[in-house]
Amino acid sequence: MLLRMTRPHFLLLTAAACVLGMSFAVACGCGFDPARAAATMVLAIMAHAGANVLNDYHDARNGADAANQQGLYPFSGGARLIQQGQVSALDTARWAALLLLLLIPAGLLLAVKTGGGLLLIGMAGLFLAWAYSAPPFKLMSRGLGEVTAAVAWWLVVLGADYVQRRHFFLIPAVSAVSFGLLVANILLIAGFADAPSDAQVGKKTLVVRMGARRAAWLYLGIALAAHGWLALGVWLLIPPTTALWGMVSLPLSLAAAASLMHHAHAAQRLQPAMVLTIAAAVVHALAVSAGLMSLPWG
Repeated sequence: MLLRMTRPHFLLLTAAACVLGMSFAVACGCGFDPARAAATMVLAIMAHAGANVLNDYHDARNGADAANQQGLYPFSGGARLIQQGQVSALDTARWAALLLLLLIPAGLLLAVKTGGGLLLIGMAGLFLAWAYSAPPFKLMSRGLGEVTAAVAWWLVVLGADYVQRRHFFLIPAVSAVSFGLLVANILLIAGFADAPSDAQVGKKTLVVRMGARRAAWLYLGIALAAHGWLALGVWLLIPPTTALWGMVSLPLSLAAAASLMHHAHAAQRLQPAMVLTIAAAVVHALAVSAGLMSLPWG
C-alpha cells in the first residue's frame, strides 16, 4: 500500500534523470563512484515519491481528487487511495513527511562526501516538492506546476552530475534544459483530463487558464523547444555531438502532440498521448546518456 501511494509508475522518470546526470560526469572523465551513484538514485527517487504522496494529500484537502471522476488513471488524478477509502488523508500526510524528512540526514551525509553545493540543490528540490502542492505557494494551482516540474527534474540531473563531479559544471546545466522541458509536458498533458475538476476547486492550471486548444499548441511549442535547445547546444559546442542521440525522442513528442491536437476536447482519448509523453522524456534522457557514454572515457 505504501508503495502504491508513491505512484511508482512515474519514478522511472527520476531514475532516467539520475542516469543522465551521471553520464555527463563520466563523459567528462570525472570517473564513476558506484556507491555515490546508488545513494543519488535512492535519494532522488525518495524525493519524487514524497512529493507525489504530498500532492495526493493536498489534492484530497482541496477536493480536486474527490471531484475528479474523469481522470486518466493511473496517469492523472492522483493515486486515488484516499478516495477509495484504503488510506486516510492523515496517514498520507505522515507518509509524505517521513519520506521527505528522511532525505535531510541522508542528504547531509552525501553532501559531506561530495561537497556543499549538493546542499543547495537538495534544499531547492525539497522546497519545490513542498511548494508545488502546499499552501501558501500551491504552485500547481497557479499555472506554475509545469515550470516547477521542469526546474525540479533539471535539478535532479544537476545533482546527479554534481555527486560524481563534486562541483558545478556548465555542460550538464545547459544540456539538461531539454529534458526539463519534456518533463513539463508530462504535467501539461495530464492537466487536460483533470481540467474540469481542477477548475471546480479553483486549481488554475495552465489548461484551465488557457483552454484546451491553446494549451495543446503550447504542448507542441514546448516539445519543439526542447529538441531545438538540444540541437542548438550541440551547434554551440556545449555538449558533444553524440548528445544528438536525444533527438530520437522527437517523433514520440510529435506523435503525442498530433494526438493532443486531435483530442484536445476529448480528454478521455488522450491516454496514448500521455504514454508517449512520458516515453519521450525517458527516451530523451536515456538516449542522450547513451550518446555521452559512447565517447571514450577520460
